Amino acid sequence: MAIWAASAHSIDDALGQDQVCTLLYIEQVNSLNDGLIQLQVRMNHNFKDVALLERAITHRSFSADHNERLEFLGDSVLNLAVAHLLFEQLRDLPEGDLSRVRANLVKQETLHQLALKLEIPACLKLGEGELKSGGQRRPSILADALEALIGAVFLDAGYDIAEKWVHALFQNVEITPQMQAAAKDPKTELQEWLQGRKLQLPQYSVVATSGAAHRQIFDVACDIPELSLSQHGSGPSRRAGEQAAAAAMLEILKVKARG
Repeated sequence: MAIWAASAHSIDDALGQDQVCTLLYIEQVNSLNDGLIQLQVRMNHNFKDVALLERAITHRSFSADHNERLEFLGDSVLNLAVAHLLFEQLRDLPEGDLSRVRANLVKQETLHQLALKLEIPACLKLGEGELKSGGQRRPSILADALEALIGAVFLDAGYDIAEKWVHALFQNVEITPQMQAAAKDPKTELQEWLQGRKLQLPQYSVVATSGAAHRQIFDVACDIPELSLSQHGSGPSRRAGEQAAAAAMLEILKVKARG
């Protein structure tokens, strides 16, 4: 009888723990749902497919279903939308200067600030290691998440809505021709070097990643098929890897030009 009582007590304890775990899980889900609802309010966009929104705020350290493909898509949508915005607002600026202004607007620092205004850190889904290392405040992660959100809006509602949302993001960002005077990063310098010689723009691709999920290194290739040239660069984010690869390509081009 005593043995039965002890077993029953153990079962009650187990059931109690399960209930606690269930309640904690429900609380986390409700908290996440509330966060997604509030993020959509701040974005002024209600997703028809909320799974796209969830994927956009999911870092690779949290899940295999992460936001990097959406980031890739959003990067292209962002560049086109900003190019259109500048084409309309800076009608007298030549093509080379427009490219430089755009580079200032789509750089990591600018996207990081826009992500903070949207309060993206409060919604990010990060792995434990990334959380402990302060990933929710890391500029590269926030800039990438913003690009992923742009990609998600594009898939959810089409290009016109995505472009309007990008334009709304930059509504309070001062855009002037003087932005062209900012220092050129390697990607912008490489683009201008190629455009000045009527050559096609470079192609960037991530060829490998290494390291722990919260300390990954991205190996990026920069290819110029027209010149049969390829160079690699690495960095703690895709964006940093692209800049390193562009810098390496510039060095090769400058050596060839001197020779």
